[in-house]
Amino acid sequence: MARIAGVDLPPNKRLWVGLTAIYGIGQQRARSLAAKANVDPTKKIKDLTEEEVTHLRAAIEAEGRVEGDLRKETQMNIRRLIEIQCYRGLRHRRNLPVRGQRTHTNARTRKGPRKGAVAAKKKTMARK
Repeated sequence: MARIAGVDLPPNKRLWVGLTAIYGIGQQRARSLAAKANVDPTKKIKDLTEEEVTHLRAAIEAEGRVEGDLRKETQMNIRRLIEIQCYRGLRHRRNLPVRGQRTHTNARTRKGPRKGAVAAKKKTMARK
């Protein structure tokens, strides 16, 4: 089993698909990395030799940030926005959509399940 950038790649998938399991590598970048490492992107991951895996690791390290470094950088960017209390930082802090979407209706994924205000009213009315 190939382990690159701290991630076990799925053995039964093709190389260009399996590389997308690494955070920060999409389909296009996976194909270009395979080309740089001189590895056939349609080859299954379980069929890769140790030498090919080593070439892939070197290509990924030379290319730039992936996995842990990239996750850490994005978290630090969000933390910075929250600390300087800009509008985007406040939206992150309140768990609301950051990019200008409407929240009067929709935004349920970000806001969570609806608060049961009507259900609470019915319970208090029933007690009287």
